[in-house]
Amino acid sequence: MLQVKPVVVFDLETQNSFDDVGGYRNMRALKMSVGVTWNSADQSFHRFGEKDVPALIEELKSASLVVGFNVLNFDYEVLMAYTSEPLRNLTTTDMLDHIYRRLGFRVKLDDLARATLNTKKSGDGLDAIRWWREGKLDTLYEYCEQDVDVTRRLWEFGKQNRYVQFYDKRYKLQRIAVSW
Repeated sequence: MLQVKPVVVFDLETQNSFDDVGGYRNMRALKMSVGVTWNSADQSFHRFGEKDVPALIEELKSASLVVGFNVLNFDYEVLMAYTSEPLRNLTTTDMLDHIYRRLGFRVKLDDLARATLNTKKSGDGLDAIRWWREGKLDTLYEYCEQDVDVTRRLWEFGKQNRYVQFYDKRYKLQRIAVSW
């Protein structure tokens, strides 16, 4: 029997901010605090701490498709501090990259979620760093899991409807055609 490889939706949070590590050129020094995946094989979320990065990378490698938001230029770069695997070679749909190529500017995941799904994120990356430093791992995992869920739902919406939406600076609803 032919085994179908799963779709894996992925996000990670970091221990440090760009200010802590001297800017974008030192992205690998950010260090992963937690990572979360949603795997289509078992329709569930999987949680990974820094010590679990090898298992996280194996799950990503097992996928027919990795889905994320800014995964090519952020999440994979952070993970490169832990591996020599060519993560950029994985079959990946980076929704931010896709939208940036269409529009020529970046749109936040939260803005897309609000306009497309009528939902919002529960925090931001700086909140995640604070929760890490305060030892609030349950809160941090819940936040990252919610980001993965929003990313998955937005990807599914775009795949089914061939568009996602955001409000422009004049608060006018804008549709972005997508082909993922």
